Amino acid sequence: MPEKKDWTREEIQRDYIDTMTAVTIPVDIKMDGTTRIYDLSQSEAILKKARIIALGNCDCREKVQACDNPLDVCISIDKDAEYMISKGKGREVSLDEALAALRQSHDAGLVHISYTDKGEPAPLIICSCCTCCCHSLAGLIRFDLPGAVVESDLIAQQDEDACIHCGVCVDRCQFQARSIEKGTLKFEPTKCFGCGVCVSTCPVEAISMVKRAEMKPQKD
Repeated sequence: MPEKKDWTREEIQRDYIDTMTAVTIPVDIKMDGTTRIYDLSQSEAILKKARIIALGNCDCREKVQACDNPLDVCISIDKDAEYMISKGKGREVSLDEALAALRQSHDAGLVHISYTDKGEPAPLIICSCCTCCCHSLAGLIRFDLPGAVVESDLIAQQDEDACIHCGVCVDRCQFQARSIEKGTLKFEPTKCFGCGVCVSTCPVEAISMVKRAEMKPQKD
């Protein structure tokens, strides 16, 4: 019997939750940035400050092989980039190539997450993750490990009058915050981590990203 390709709860806790902070990164969202939450323009600013950028394959999708999402979208910065290049696990790329990788993975519905090693002032890795393969998102969903991912300070705001209940956002949501029940879209804000992948494909622009503190109450 072939080895089962999956992350165990122990691996996730030991190798990731105990050593890294993973933070969701909204893309193409205008916001006042902090040092931990990044939109595309802020990601660009981080990459512009990098001495060197490397692009490599996603370790999670290579290990688990549970989907056909893009592989070559894992971004390493500075010393992590040098390490990945030295080990043959990444190649040096330009800023434009790194941003193109972010856009490709966003279009595929992947969640952008920055990983900051404990003791480091800034992220050294920007990944594009899926719940079927990623150690952090898989841990959050399968094992109920909220410490695997730190939510963005943004949240999806639903325009319930504009929504046509088509279900496109349901398929995009990696956090299972959306569902269709009896033909009606149901959104559970407590499950939303603020990645923003639901926004760009809504056909009627019924979803926007707002600060969590500014979110309007949903209609009953």
